[in-house]
Amino acid sequence: MSKFDVCIVGSCNVDLISYVNRTPKIGETIEGNKFEKGFGGKGANQCVQAAKLGGKVAMIGKLGDDVFGQEYLDNLKKLGVNTDHMFVTNEAATGVAPIIVDKEGRNSIIVILGANLLLNEDDIQKAEDIIRQSKVVVCQLEIRQETVMKTLEIARKHSVLTILNPAPMSEKFDRSLLKLADVICPNQTEAEILCDRTVDTIEDAKHACKKLLELGSRIAIITMGDQGAIILDQNGQCEHVEIEKCSSVCDSTGAGDSFVGTLALLMARQENLSLKEQVKRACRVASQSVEKKGTQTSYPTKDELRFNLFE
Repeated sequence: MSKFDVCIVGSCNVDLISYVNRTPKIGETIEGNKFEKGFGGKGANQCVQAAKLGGKVAMIGKLGDDVFGQEYLDNLKKLGVNTDHMFVTNEAATGVAPIIVDKEGRNSIIVILGANLLLNEDDIQKAEDIIRQSKVVVCQLEIRQETVMKTLEIARKHSVLTILNPAPMSEKFDRSLLKLADVICPNQTEAEILCDRTVDTIEDAKHACKKLLELGSRIAIITMGDQGAIILDQNGQCEHVEIEKCSSVCDSTGAGDSFVGTLALLMARQENLSLKEQVKRACRVASQSVEKKGTQTSYPTKDELRFNLFE
């Protein structure tokens, strides 16, 4: 029997958010209105959403030997996440993302991945037991692609279901990763780069899903914002998962990670559900997350959901 529902291999960044009336010009110093610090990073976001929904979750990542790293570790432990393979290095600082948000809500972000980029294949090898004992393993691209490759190889060796969320996407993406991932889950923009075609409409997304299966994945899921998602399974069944429109959008930051974290947990816990129903429920959780400010702080717990996730 698996010890963990979900194992996330990925990034941890501390968000440093400054709220200003306008973005300063080069060489200019301005006074800001408010400062906030939050926990982010795509990997940890997905991990936290799965944990807040009651999942047994393990996180594999790397932090700097600094105050931010210690605070991040404490945050994960407080949420009940297994951190046995959260490695600490003194060769780089914990990942950070200084963010400037102006009064219109427009933001400018600098991501310094730091210690995340030092998570290597040897670290993953040391964590093989945790990967083996998980039902679902999830990776993103805020760590080195070689590290992602090693993770997917170990998961396949032990017949563990894998989800690859190819974000942030770049032209340097190694497409051989698609052959190792059971489920590929990009958004529209990421799908466009992967498939080298525009993905504006539902029909575009259906064609893109077929291309992703041709490239090696067993299941393709393309998230389409308020248009829902397009799914294509290994039986060739392609469907559009529609979602209810959000009544009040406060902050959409991290909604994609909320979706992936929820989907991973549902695939681990609710194997009897159809792929379409799993995706629909993950969309509903992500839709609820945008109603509150912040990233991990906006993610709903199981008790805060307006529906029963596991019925």
